[in-house]
Amino acid sequence: MKFFLDTADLAEIEEAASWGALAGVTTNPSLYARIGGKLDDFHNHIKRICDIVGPDCPVSAESVAMKRDEIIADGRELADIAPNVVVKVPTMVEGLAATHTLAAEGIPVNMTLCFSVPQALLAARAGARYISPFIGRFDDISEDGLEQVANIVTAINNYDFTANTVNGEQVEIIAASIRSANHVTQAALMGADIATVPFGVLKKMVQHPLTDRGLDSFLKDWEKVQQA
Repeated sequence: MKFFLDTADLAEIEEAASWGALAGVTTNPSLYARIGGKLDDFHNHIKRICDIVGPDCPVSAESVAMKRDEIIADGRELADIAPNVVVKVPTMVEGLAATHTLAAEGIPVNMTLCFSVPQALLAARAGARYISPFIGRFDDISEDGLEQVANIVTAINNYDFTANTVNGEQVEIIAASIRSANHVTQAALMGADIATVPFGVLKKMVQHPLTDRGLDSFLKDWEKVQQA
């Protein structure tokens, strides 16, 4: 499993990148607004993220347009920011049409807000490079988000979509809207290719009470050695 950071915060991205486990970044309008982002600085901000993570790490930047022609225009502008930009497009009819055009032009797309197997299959056929089913938002309405992601992973892996993607890659499933380390565990066990996680969840993934207990014991024993 690869790990993307779901944030627009440059400090969080720099810190996660220093750990050596970061494979990409996903952003959205809500995350950009959360850091006080300004419209006229959006493209520059995405460029700064791309510079931090390097050319081999995809950075998803979302179009907020609702009509296919506008999404396509947005996608072209976003793709011009840096070669590792992936255009994030919502799963809807206009989004499918825009994804089909963008993929044909060599621009990779991450189809987001995906909640069902039929949506995922249509996204893959349209040429999406990544598909982002959401876990936490299912949980918010008392449904099993993990089961939905598992079904999408199984369905997409049943077929070969390499003829549809920009460079002939297999579609990758990004487990999104992750709220806990357990979400990551379950997504990994079901075979999701990527987990995109908030920085707080990424930090919790490193932690375990037995690790803390073991470190405390080692330090206390080493203190005895120093005092011997």
